[in-house]
Amino acid sequence: MITNVSLTTLYCLDQDKARDFYVDVLGFVPHTDITMGEGFRWVTVCHPNHPELEITLMKPGPPLDAEAADFVRRQLEKGGMGGLGLRVDDCRKTHEELTAKGVTFLQEPSDRPYGVEAVIRDNSGNWLVLVEPREFKPEDFA
Repeated sequence: MITNVSLTTLYCLDQDKARDFYVDVLGFVPHTDITMGEGFRWVTVCHPNHPELEITLMKPGPPLDAEAADFVRRQLEKGGMGGLGLRVDDCRKTHEELTAKGVTFLQEPSDRPYGVEAVIRDNSGNWLVLVEPREFKPEDFA
């Protein structure tokens, strides 16, 4: 029986810089950093409140073939990769804190039927959605 999601992957161009962004800027904690056969490096971070969910920060490469890895690199370089949805207590306050740390916001905090939402870009080109959720009903979207 499946009990929870334990691992997800974000592609990055530089594992050290990506790890530092998630740890130093967003408040995640380092989890795993090991090098395996043929120079493959396994780097993960997790949120301190959810250590059961590791985020792998992976450079485009195997198991992707060369063409797919090149496509992912190009998408990262132009900021075309999606990433994670991150829940926040206060989206506007988080916006202020992250702006002060130099984070690029693609969308300022905005009211939505489901809460307050903002979109940031990490230092690899992935976009991350910050959501301060609130109760909603389907008719709120009409």
